[in-house]
Amino acid sequence: MSSEHAENAGPEHTEPGGATPEAAEGAAGSTEAEPAHLPDDEASDEAPAPAAEESADGSADVWDVVVVGAGPAGASAAYAAAVAGRRVLLLEKSELPRYKTCGGGIIGPSRDSLPPGFELPLQDRVHAVTFSLDGRFARTRRSRRMLFGLINRPEFDAQLVEHAQKAGAELRTGATVSRVEQHGPAVPDRRTVAVVLADGETILARAVVGADGSASRIGAHVGVKLGQVDLGLEAEIPVPPSVAEDWKGRVLIDWGPMPGSYGWVFPKGDTLTVGVISARGEGAATKRYMEDFVARLGLAGFEPTISSGHLTRCRTDDSPLSRGRVLVCGDAAGLLEPWTREGISYALRSGRLAGEWAVRVAESNDAVDARRQALNYAFAIKAGLGVEMAVGRRMLAVFERRPGLLHATITGLRPAWNAFADITRGAATLGGMVRSNGMARRALELLDKRMDTTAGVGPAGRGVSPRERAASEQEGAKALEASEEV
Repeated sequence: MSSEHAENAGPEHTEPGGATPEAAEGAAGSTEAEPAHLPDDEASDEAPAPAAEESADGSADVWDVVVVGAGPAGASAAYAAAVAGRRVLLLEKSELPRYKTCGGGIIGPSRDSLPPGFELPLQDRVHAVTFSLDGRFARTRRSRRMLFGLINRPEFDAQLVEHAQKAGAELRTGATVSRVEQHGPAVPDRRTVAVVLADGETILARAVVGADGSASRIGAHVGVKLGQVDLGLEAEIPVPPSVAEDWKGRVLIDWGPMPGSYGWVFPKGDTLTVGVISARGEGAATKRYMEDFVARLGLAGFEPTISSGHLTRCRTDDSPLSRGRVLVCGDAAGLLEPWTREGISYALRSGRLAGEWAVRVAESNDAVDARRQALNYAFAIKAGLGVEMAVGRRMLAVFERRPGLLHATITGLRPAWNAFADITRGAATLGGMVRSNGMARRALELLDKRMDTTAGVGPAGRGVSPRERAASEQEGAKALEASEEV
């Protein structure tokens, strides 16, 4: 539903706020297994910065950890490293606060990954979800307990950065990173990484964390490999009080007309965040879906304050998470939930882990130990978020071919709705549910077998025939008729 986007990307990044879908598309090509944690030192309101270290030849100051990108992943990494008492520099190319294309849904895992004392700047609390299948078969499910919260990214991101600064990290805005170097004349010794800015300045560090978004330069240095790229379009639409009141506490999720696509409406006070997402390469169809979706909602007469496009990128299973003394996290690592494309919780969780393990990389005196710590970071990611992503890919494969069945299941079967509610609240994860719930595991295995009949047309190809799509809708309609009203 939401994603952390390019935080410190170079020219490839499509800037939000007026970006066309064509420009956006052309711009780019759980339960976590916890590592052995560093001591949980509580940061004071204004933690003193550790003393600077010099390079081996004494010619320049060397930071313990440099974090590139001040979005949720980068701010979380900077906070984790600073709390551990290290000298941390957080680089951000934009001035803060700044707008980011993002639905702004804060689910349980996101909330649970925030720094101590963090007060969410909630714009609304969601207690109801309306589901529809390309505008039809709309059903609303309600919960007495809050399902998830909604935020605006400028305030949320800025508050995360403030917590990192209070923990001792130093923020530097207006700093666009051109490249990182681990060998060559700019690198004084083997324990040091050179971060080269666009203006030619070189910053030295014992470890670097790349959190510079989906068009990441640091990710390119590491060699991140992408297996799924999707195009999202979004608009911030101010509405009158009567319309805002109708949406208060309720979101809409519409399973869209293209394989794997869906749309959303997230209310935030007097503004509705409206968006759609689909596979990259479907730019014209995605734009039509957005236009039809807004019109169907009766919102075409309201002028958006912001219209933007962005790409979400999801890693392959074997994509690297580090290279030498450089780690990547969040969107820069291609970490997001493949089915919903939710990215904020992945950014916060991977950012925290990256910050913790970057401290250990910085402490390493040789390449062998640095490599060991980087591999430990990769293991922690794969054992936690990686498991979640694997289940998400399976869910996406089902959703692409059987959206009608999925719609009927989640709206007509109480156990399915309860599972959705538990996941959004953070009481359960997709991966944990499949592992521990025999019924869920068998259901997914059965759906996997049904998908085998269309093998070779998976998330990478995203191809579903019109006949199969029509069959899915008929299947969903029959299932809805058979299910009891909720």
